[in-house]
Amino acid sequence: MRILAIETSCDDTSAAVLDDGRVRSNVVASQDEIHRKFGGVVPELASRSHMRRILPIIDTALERAEVVLDDIEAIAATCGPGLVGSLLVGLTTAKAIAYARQLPFVGVNHLEGHLLSVRLEERVDFPYVALLVSGGHTSLYYADDLGRYRLLGATRDDAAGEAFDKVAKVMGLGFPGGRVIDELARQGDATAVRLPRTRLKPQPGSSPFEFSFSGLKTAVWQLVRDRPLASDAARADLAASFQETVVNTLLDTSFAALKHVGCRQLVIAGGVSANTRLRERAHKVGADAGVDVFIPPLRYCTDNAAMIALAANYRLERGESDAWTLNAAADLEL
Repeated sequence: MRILAIETSCDDTSAAVLDDGRVRSNVVASQDEIHRKFGGVVPELASRSHMRRILPIIDTALERAEVVLDDIEAIAATCGPGLVGSLLVGLTTAKAIAYARQLPFVGVNHLEGHLLSVRLEERVDFPYVALLVSGGHTSLYYADDLGRYRLLGATRDDAAGEAFDKVAKVMGLGFPGGRVIDELARQGDATAVRLPRTRLKPQPGSSPFEFSFSGLKTAVWQLVRDRPLASDAARADLAASFQETVVNTLLDTSFAALKHVGCRQLVIAGGVSANTRLRERAHKVGADAGVDVFIPPLRYCTDNAAMIALAANYRLERGESDAWTLNAAADLEL
């Protein structure tokens, strides 16, 4: 089936065409320049930018796929979780096209898109444990089969990507924080600054595979407040030390979860999976532990419509679709 998919869950406007499971086009327009001066994503500006860009992005995706709208057999869009204003732009556009042309319509959970994104270019059989790590989410799932996902643990406070952005802001490095810290950390010593790693006390009914990054973020803020960064070397050392702490926390918890469920496959997806140190360490730790580690290519790590199309394709193959009444849900669970 030839699917046109739209992704507007946060600040990237994306459209893609998937043809029989193969990506024919995947167009992504970033809003980094719009939000950079604010040090983070401004929801109102994000949704307005989506409104301006969505139709040209769809036209570009169709053109690059060398198809026209008459060739499309189904429409998909992200319905949550995310910024509700942003979600509504993509979702209502997709529903309007599908309704006007009487095509099947599928609303896709953004998290499922990330969880399946590695399968766009690589054969990864079920089951596997998936670490979904981005600016809004840091969660571990056990993926038993298509549509069968069990939450193993999530962050109690900040997501890892959010911590990267806030620490970059504290250090005066700009936005987006993950990218700039990744680049700066390559010049620093990851052992130069001792930073705390949160050890969560088990609570009744809580998971042993939860994360917390608010304490680490606060520790960096206190360090910079009490001992201002006086040189480029000091900034690089702090960036490397912070990054190493986050990476080790993510991997230690992920490999503990793998052992708990008796699984030998780990998928890492989401925007933070583009981090070079996380990718490097994950493959090294996986090789040492006899675990196969799968991470999507960089173009499929951040938000993109190709992963939404793939998730929709699996549902359409099962004969599933959604009603026109489907609404956006900012806190949609997987």
